[in-house]
Amino acid sequence: IVRRLPAVETLGCTTIICADKTGTMTKGEMTVRKIYLKRFGDEFIDVTGAGYEPRGEFRVRGDSINPLELKELNLLLLGCLLCNDARLEKIEGRWIVRGDPTEGALKVLSRKAGLTDETESSYPRIDEVPFSSERKRMTTFHRSRDDKVVAFMKGAPEVVLSRCSTMMVDGEIVDLTRDDVEEILRINDEMASKALRNLAFAYKVFDETPENVDESIEYGFTFLGIVGMIDPPRPEVKDALELCRKAGIKVVMITGDHKLTALAIARELKIFKDGDIALTGRELDSMSDEELEKIVERVTVYARVSPRDKMKIVKALKKRGHVVAMTGDGVNDAPALKSADIGVAMGITGTEVAKEASDMILSDDNFATIVSAVEEGRRIYDDIKKYLFYLLGCNISEILIPLFASFMGLPLPFTALQYLWINLTTDGLPAMALGVDPAEPDVMRRPPRDPRESIATRRDIILFLTFIPLLTTLAILVNFIEGLGAEPLVRARTRIFTLMILIELLIALSFRSLKYSALRVGICRNKFLILAIISSLLLQLCILYTPALHKPFRITYPSIQDWTFGLISALVVFVSVEIVKEIASAITKR
Repeated sequence: IVRRLPAVETLGCTTIICADKTGTMTKGEMTVRKIYLKRFGDEFIDVTGAGYEPRGEFRVRGDSINPLELKELNLLLLGCLLCNDARLEKIEGRWIVRGDPTEGALKVLSRKAGLTDETESSYPRIDEVPFSSERKRMTTFHRSRDDKVVAFMKGAPEVVLSRCSTMMVDGEIVDLTRDDVEEILRINDEMASKALRNLAFAYKVFDETPENVDESIEYGFTFLGIVGMIDPPRPEVKDALELCRKAGIKVVMITGDHKLTALAIARELKIFKDGDIALTGRELDSMSDEELEKIVERVTVYARVSPRDKMKIVKALKKRGHVVAMTGDGVNDAPALKSADIGVAMGITGTEVAKEASDMILSDDNFATIVSAVEEGRRIYDDIKKYLFYLLGCNISEILIPLFASFMGLPLPFTALQYLWINLTTDGLPAMALGVDPAEPDVMRRPPRDPRESIATRRDIILFLTFIPLLTTLAILVNFIEGLGAEPLVRARTRIFTLMILIELLIALSFRSLKYSALRVGICRNKFLILAIISSLLLQLCILYTPALHKPFRITYPSIQDWTFGLISALVVFVSVEIVKEIASAITKR
């Protein structure tokens, strides 16, 4: 959905697309696959089941376990249920998630373990410190059954660990040492390298309700474990990325996930290759704008970034002369969307603030749709040029013909009414049909257009605004002079009146591509243009063979010789234009 019309033109110039990973390049359908608890060492708890249906098993070394019998796992699952704003619903036999897909996967996990809505209602939420991209964590506070307050925290493992002083192992709370933190982070890296998106969970019990619920009390928590979920890439994204590569458009992945998770997905999608750079939000913060500007063109993956980092990325790319498309969905993404050349908001998960700040909205939140929009932007720009040059070329011819005729001492070739009719039949329907012409075969195999480039290049001016008008003028005047020498003025005008329309209708076919031969792009691919040409010809026949219209148009019935000369002359002009186009394209390639 294009919210600002100039964005259509800018799309054709896009050189870099900075796209969010989750939900845009991936399906956005998270499924928890593994759980890490300290009690099992390097072994993981595997979770079976797929999608949002709450059915599956918890297994360790292939053996099924009851997750509620393990105290730390029970608490972790309770945290998945309570520290969560998503809702799981069954509609017409199909399970769906209302809310964030990540939180939906956590709710499904808790349901697989047997926790229910009744469990959730027995721990009413009394307060929260909400999630944000900068905080990378969320904490909720609940009244427990024994009238105490229990707080559950979830977030990026390294962030949650920094807020913990103890951990639970085999149901007992023990001190969290530096060695423990290093081991947990090693496990986190191992899970992330398998393309798992990881969230750590911790909890804390308060004897009384905290007076001030804010970040200041998010300390002294007990670490429980890590949940690893997977969000597979969308199948159509690989083809879209390949199309970007052919079109000379670089794609950059931006995500809040762990760096290794982002790299695993980026490698699978062939976004990240040898020699590229991956940066985290922390590394970005430590860099000056000048330092980032030096390497920004080599960076293809940004992980653990905040909306503020997106602004920094956009500025660095724009300083390097790139036309940047940036995606976003949150309230805090609005500045980056405004700063980018093309701000792309998510239609499904995007906030109203993000949509208002954007130039374009993706109704399906799909990266492939961005690429389709770029292709459409290039097509529209090409069609504007076709429409414009066709009208200009025809009108320049119509100016040159009487001008040269007067210099040569000839009578006016066309009457005022004939001029009006020529404009109506040739400049009307065919021109509008060219405005909706299908994309040329190589539209996504060209490099992005330079936004500073004039709509009329020197080649375009020479070929379409000089050569074609002069060739058309020559054909008309030669036929007019030949007709005047043997027949009265009315018959000479009849001949060139029809010839002018035949030439301009055939030339409309040639304008199907400003670069290639009409035969190469397919003459009949634009059904609207074919219908427009047929309609214009039928209208012309009505004028020529309706006696009552002869007097106002000052014409007569055309002879077989008139049609023969007209068709031959029109074909000569058409073929000449096609040959010159091919020669010009060959010279341009060299």
